[in-house]
Amino acid sequence: MSTGSGTHAYAAVDLGASSGRVMVGRVGPGTLHLTEAHRFPNRPVRLPDTLHWDILALYAGVLDGLRAAGRLTPLTSIGIDSWAVDHGLLDAEGALLGNPFHYRDTRTEGVAERVWATVPAAELYARTGIQYAPFNTLYQLVAAQGTAQLGATQQVLLIPDLLTYWLTGTRGTELTNVSTTQLIDPNTRTWDGELARRLGIDPNLFAPLRHPGEPAGHLLPTALAETGLTGPVPLTTVASHDTASAVAAVPARAGERFAYICTGTWSLAGLELDTPVLTEASRRANFTNELGLDSTVRYLHNIMGLWLLQECLRDWNEPNLTQLLSGAAESEPLRSVVDASDPAFLVPGDMPHRIATACHATGQPVPKTRAATVRCVLDSLALAHRRAILDAQRLSNHPVDVVHLVGGGARNALLCQLTADACELPLIAGPTEAAALGNVLVQARAHGDTGASLTDLRTLVADTQPLKRYEPRGAPEAWRRAERRLGRA
Repeated sequence: MSTGSGTHAYAAVDLGASSGRVMVGRVGPGTLHLTEAHRFPNRPVRLPDTLHWDILALYAGVLDGLRAAGRLTPLTSIGIDSWAVDHGLLDAEGALLGNPFHYRDTRTEGVAERVWATVPAAELYARTGIQYAPFNTLYQLVAAQGTAQLGATQQVLLIPDLLTYWLTGTRGTELTNVSTTQLIDPNTRTWDGELARRLGIDPNLFAPLRHPGEPAGHLLPTALAETGLTGPVPLTTVASHDTASAVAAVPARAGERFAYICTGTWSLAGLELDTPVLTEASRRANFTNELGLDSTVRYLHNIMGLWLLQECLRDWNEPNLTQLLSGAAESEPLRSVVDASDPAFLVPGDMPHRIATACHATGQPVPKTRAATVRCVLDSLALAHRRAILDAQRLSNHPVDVVHLVGGGARNALLCQLTADACELPLIAGPTEAAALGNVLVQARAHGDTGASLTDLRTLVADTQPLKRYEPRGAPEAWRRAERRLGRA
């Protein structure tokens, strides 16, 4: 449906761990423009013993966002992306069996050891290529075994697939997202049914696989009524893992050897490869092989990310971030660093104290001011980015010449400069809304509004979006010394 200016409009529903947004992307020849239609909070709900997502509030936010998007322009299509691993359980009638668990819930503690007793960790990695994380879908499903809820479950839908089902009545399981479940063979890009059965998981619980670009149904009459949109309005399957969408929008030029860092609540740092790296060395380094757009592999390491800063700000009752970053820039560099991948930082609450405790435990000065704590966080993230990019190159034998940092962290000039310094490589920051852009681009390609190749999509991003380049400054030895303080060579 034309907007009247030679472009078409696509709604990207982009859900993050702390907020959701509906963005409208206008795409045409040499045109890629993104407008925020609606943003809404994503607040987890803690019950006495468990932590959940408020999925109904998220769905209401999506409906509100689509209503706002429709007021801006007629929509050609809608696509949904979100974080990975979490899911809803449906009964025989398709009803949701309770609010989905939050990946930070503690019920999976100790579950990995039970799994490894049946399928050793080395075999599990060689089969799936997925790093160990206590919240992986596989461990969540094993943790649920024996519960009445799982006993009544007839189907498992990951978060974007669940919302798509409510909007369209159709069920599917999108490949880039489901690759994070630790139940997919990354070589065949299909279910590892034998592995699932060994662990007591019925692979038939998942809906049929869908691939980015495939149709995912049309808005139901109820959804049309709630949003005020005029049908038919199709949903298009996108790379529904938000990192997969973000990597699709990395503004790399043809032939460029690049690493990427997708920043937000998490930092996902790594490379784009043609084949997975399933070696024992890769497993020990805790790298993951997630599936990306157009048969690519996202070979990356999970880092705690801006969660550390977000939790500090929450503990401090949301102070002025601009002033804190200015103070952090003037603070002594690399005075204290922490391991940004330490599970000790996974759960919410009291983050400044936990950072101070970690500094004390490694014999480093404890930050005395808020600005010093922020500098510790940003130095630590840059150091973790450095290690991930160096390890990814070494483990995959795939050298890079430039780092692309996309997502919310691209707004943080201090983090960008520190990451360029730590990686000893030029860094290109932007776009900030990479996941939404990748979402829009996959829809637009499916509807014939862009070139066919992944390079075509990225060239459009590079030609239309504001980017900033950071050159590395000196003192690489200072970063090496900081690594040694954390017990790393």
